[in-house]
Amino acid sequence: MTLWTVHHDLRAPEFGTPADRLYRAALEISQWADEHGASGIVVSEHHGSADGFLPSPLTMAAAVAARTRHVTITVSALILTLRDPIATAEDAIVVDILSGGRLIVVLAPGYVPGECEMFDIDFDRRGEIFEEKTAVFLRALSGEKFEYRGRTVHVTPQAIQRPRPVVMMGGAAPKRAARLADGYVPATGDRALADAYLAERRRLGKPAGIVGRSGGPQWVFVTEDPDRAWARLAPHVLHEANAYGAWSAAAPGASPFAVFENVDQVRRSGLFAVVTPAECIDLTRSGTQPANVVFKPLVGGLDPEIGWESLQLFVDRVLPEITGKES
Repeated sequence: MTLWTVHHDLRAPEFGTPADRLYRAALEISQWADEHGASGIVVSEHHGSADGFLPSPLTMAAAVAARTRHVTITVSALILTLRDPIATAEDAIVVDILSGGRLIVVLAPGYVPGECEMFDIDFDRRGEIFEEKTAVFLRALSGEKFEYRGRTVHVTPQAIQRPRPVVMMGGAAPKRAARLADGYVPATGDRALADAYLAERRRLGKPAGIVGRSGGPQWVFVTEDPDRAWARLAPHVLHEANAYGAWSAAAPGASPFAVFENVDQVRRSGLFAVVTPAECIDLTRSGTQPANVVFKPLVGGLDPEIGWESLQLFVDRVLPEITGKES
């Protein structure tokens, strides 16, 4: 079985598409993907980024919920360390209700020092703070009454999902994810992270839980001419890779990215797959696990028209071959 998802982070560097156009395009793409059989829409979070990286993913998730009917809506990741856990639980419940129970939340402690500084969080204590806030968030999300810092808290209304929306955990701390969350999204493709998570779940006597994708390309772009596509994508892809790479330098192992000198290095890294329809079909059949083809049609402020070309080619030429159904 092949799944396909669309990921939006809405970076809008000065050389790319303006933010207002990107936001409109993201909602249009999300609706179209929902109508054409996508399995999910993913939105992400960062703060204080010069390129305007989406800072309010639950607000964006609510907008996506209003424009879709079937896809799961995943916030990956939600940097709970920077947030009030009770107010965040309220926002998440509203998204779950608006979506009819389609919300998935992937929590993370964050790995960018400047973000912690922006929110007056001690970067060196972020793991401890994250765990405390996660415990509160999970209880608040369930709708149960509980005691917190000497007062009774009761978050209403109740989420659609029972006992609460699915909460996974991202990052490079698999044992923490095993203890606290319903599943784990490893920070990198290092199989040892997933194995450590599964081993800890077994030790704790818990079910295996959900393990998110690891390894393989971060996203796919389908084209009839990969060389031409790389030329068009180059400044946007290099911007994204290096922006993540700069952040990762402060917390090694937090992501698979590094800083690249040029787009040829990015191309050789395998982080992104720019492929023909036939190559995309092969990609979906190459692994032992069900494929999940991730698209980032607005990567690094890319012109939405270019992103649309890739999506349309996938739906017209790839999906019929891998599903046996006409688009």
